[in-house]
Amino acid sequence: MNYLILGLVIFLGVHSVRIVADDWRTETRLRLGERVYKGLYSAASLLGLGLIIWGFALVRQQPVQLWSPPVGMRHLAAFLNLIAFVLLVAAYVPGNIIKARFHHPMILAVKLWASAHLLANGNLGHVVLFGSFLVWATLDFNTARRRDALNGTRYSRGTTGATGITVAIGVGTWIAFALWLHGLLIGVRPLG
Repeated sequence: MNYLILGLVIFLGVHSVRIVADDWRTETRLRLGERVYKGLYSAASLLGLGLIIWGFALVRQQPVQLWSPPVGMRHLAAFLNLIAFVLLVAAYVPGNIIKARFHHPMILAVKLWASAHLLANGNLGHVVLFGSFLVWATLDFNTARRRDALNGTRYSRGTTGATGITVAIGVGTWIAFALWLHGLLIGVRPLG
């Protein structure tokens, strides 16, 4: 559990700088330069992610069951993850209505992904991992929306075509992940 927690502290800590110290982040980027800052940020993120993966793999070997979710939660989790995949893709496809409406769809995707996994899994390792990401995503989304309001950030209205592409790619990616990749990478096949 220690490696998982350390990884979460490093990974989510790096990704929380804009939440707790946006001015410091801006000053540091100027002082170090964009490349150096991004290099350090990336190195810390990769270290944290590696520790999360390793720590979670260790925790899964001796799970501490807190509750047993009903089977229906797996189905709800699959549906929520479908929406999360569409939101994730919406962060990258330019000119889609989803991004125009929600402004920060990637953070919403993380919230749904974490919530879905908390609903479908009842052991301590899952609660620590996905609960941490859910708390982080909630704080980050609220901070990003406030920052947008303060800066007067405007988002384009988006087009139906770009939104259709977003949904198609999101659904296709979800199908590939749910049917094959999740089992291959994580060892659990969410759809049986």
